[in-house]
Amino acid sequence: MPPEEPPSLVIDLADNRAVLAVCGEHDRNLARIEQKLNVSLRPRGNRIAIAGDPDARAQAETVLRELQRMVQGGHELTQGDIDGVIRYAAAGGPAPGGEARVVGTAKRRIQPRSLMQARYIEELQKHELVFGLGPAGTGKTYLAVAVAVADLLSGRVDRIILSRPAVEAGERLGFLPGDMREKVDPYLRPLYDALYDMLPGEQVQKRLASGEIEVAPLAFMRGRTLANAYVILDEAQNTTPVQMKMLLTRLGENSRMAVTGDLSQVDLPIGMPSGLRDALGVLEGVSGVSVVRFGDADVVRHPLVTRVVRAYAERDRQLELRRKEEGGRER
Repeated sequence: MPPEEPPSLVIDLADNRAVLAVCGEHDRNLARIEQKLNVSLRPRGNRIAIAGDPDARAQAETVLRELQRMVQGGHELTQGDIDGVIRYAAAGGPAPGGEARVVGTAKRRIQPRSLMQARYIEELQKHELVFGLGPAGTGKTYLAVAVAVADLLSGRVDRIILSRPAVEAGERLGFLPGDMREKVDPYLRPLYDALYDMLPGEQVQKRLASGEIEVAPLAFMRGRTLANAYVILDEAQNTTPVQMKMLLTRLGENSRMAVTGDLSQVDLPIGMPSGLRDALGVLEGVSGVSVVRFGDADVVRHPLVTRVVRAYAERDRQLELRRKEEGGRER
């Protein structure tokens, strides 16, 4: 007798347009879901049959229904969206959708692609000061800029202030060619990129010119009171404790702050403590402060980035073990 075919679950999609968008060109979205969740998907008209073990079938159903919801809401699906919804379903979490987790900006509606991203958005919307920690590619800065832009457009704040320590130049920018903006722009480029992804170019330029959006090195924050503003400090692992305290104490009335960084990539001189690490030790548990820690599983860039992050983390772990062993032998 031939082996018994695994039972199928059949779900109905709303219409042909939804089916086409969910399946993707040449059914490439379905192929992605099949590969990631180890199921078989067979589209027939407005229906998709799901074959596989019960847990995998349930996860695939969650993915397909969420993709349908996104399509019906006017969202144009990308591979990042597909991977994000699959990641949610595989983690056993609730569907990533829902208006509370979607951030609306002038150019796009930004939706979390992992459970931790969803939590991060909620914390950014709830707390006055949020630390977003973790490796590159987890959306720490991008999502913070998205929430800041949404707050600016809704009138919740009057301006956005984006800052990074220009540590590669030691905060000594005088030797670089050009005026001050030309000197610092290379260090702030990732922040500009996020802004242009969320606002039309002419709006970015207009708001930069009016001061509604300010992008500046950390050194420029000294002595100011930042009221009615959404402040984002990126690459915070490269601040000193003095710089971090300086910025945190700039927060004025009706302001919020997001501080993002990766403690595994500190570029400060050897022996100089990181202001981010110092602030976490001082402030974690303080009322109004939230700390969100991303891991390598939350990386939403190319899958290779996740493997790179894990490889470096394992190398660092082995080096730390070796140092401890050598220290024990010396004693």
